[in-house]
Amino acid sequence: MPGDKSLSHRAVLFSAMARGVSHVSGVLDSADVRSTIEAVRALGARVDLSVSPDGSLAGAIEGWGASGPVAPASPIDCGNSGTTARLLMGMLAGWPIVVTLTGDSSLSLRPMRRVTDPLSEMGANFLTTDSGTLPVTVQGSATLRPLSYHSPVASAQVKTALLLAGIRAIGGVRVVEPAPSRDHTERLLPAYGIPVTVDAQEFSASLCGPVVPMATDVDVPRDPSSAAFLVSAAVLIPDSEVVLPGVSLNQTRVGFLHVLERMGAQIEVVDPNVEGNEPVATIVAHHTKQLRATLVTEGEVPSLVDEVPVLALVAALAQGTTRFEGVGELRVKESDRLAAVADGLTALGVTVRTGGDWLEVDGPSELGAQTLDSLHDHRLAMVWALAGLVGVGRVKVSDYEAVDVSYPRFADDLAALADGAQ
Repeated sequence: MPGDKSLSHRAVLFSAMARGVSHVSGVLDSADVRSTIEAVRALGARVDLSVSPDGSLAGAIEGWGASGPVAPASPIDCGNSGTTARLLMGMLAGWPIVVTLTGDSSLSLRPMRRVTDPLSEMGANFLTTDSGTLPVTVQGSATLRPLSYHSPVASAQVKTALLLAGIRAIGGVRVVEPAPSRDHTERLLPAYGIPVTVDAQEFSASLCGPVVPMATDVDVPRDPSSAAFLVSAAVLIPDSEVVLPGVSLNQTRVGFLHVLERMGAQIEVVDPNVEGNEPVATIVAHHTKQLRATLVTEGEVPSLVDEVPVLALVAALAQGTTRFEGVGELRVKESDRLAAVADGLTALGVTVRTGGDWLEVDGPSELGAQTLDSLHDHRLAMVWALAGLVGVGRVKVSDYEAVDVSYPRFADDLAALADGAQ
């Protein structure tokens, strides 16, 4: 399995911010993570990573420490990576340099004011488009003000951007969310010598700046979001069993497992361990003949937001109507995923209903042949590829190369599993 994308971004970025040389391993080699790698290189970090035998990246990163990043010679291209763009805004906010961030056509449609507005309250300046999207020019400040911020959305990217700015703010930052979001930043920053205070009852995280991160070593576990597609394949395809070792079992990331278990899926979690303050384990998934519909509530969504497309596909083959509530955030991902999932499943022959922030999928359905467009969205490319394996007709995926964002070897891994079954 590929390394976790969220942790790979953070390991590279936090190491670039640190004083000294950090050693990282298990880093996902994908288009999104390479955007972060090239960004920190442009800002003055020395990055020496090479491809390991398992396909991940490993090596040394020498950060800028107390001297800070340097202004790059040209705009930084964040590609398709919202994590790269938003986390860089937080990191750059506390340094008196001017940096322009750009992205591809998809990223340039995604909202950035959810990050630039609170960072502006701290004293940084941002020049955006009229709609608050990329390109964004960041003019940082060496004297950031402290901030206590109640975020209107549960977003690990917003939270992390503000915490990174808080590292440079006298008095630091406190972020309160309406629901728990991914907590990789809170778990990883202490390894770099930056204590983070977490209040699980009020969904808050805070740190006190200014402080200089110190180099450390990080081994990135396997990505649960990528694992969700192979787990779903095993559950849906007769006579299957798939064993996935070393997967992150961070509770803010594995909501999809809980949903699949409610649907009756035969899944085991064995060999639990802890790596880099992240829980990991082996996931064993078996074919399940009878799946039943379930309700996915709004409170669950932050822990499975990237897995809604593949869960919707599973729901199309389950008995009854599965309802997803509070999934409006899908409309501002790499594509309008909510509309795209509804349209794609409908084209495959599934009865689907959707509203502003909800989705209903009726099952069981027989998936037919179709040509579907990934809309340059890696999650859609993978879910439509999986639809071709579990349906009765051939599915062609246009712009399949979008998988390079998070799981470049996805087709090869599926093919290897199919060869093994034969």
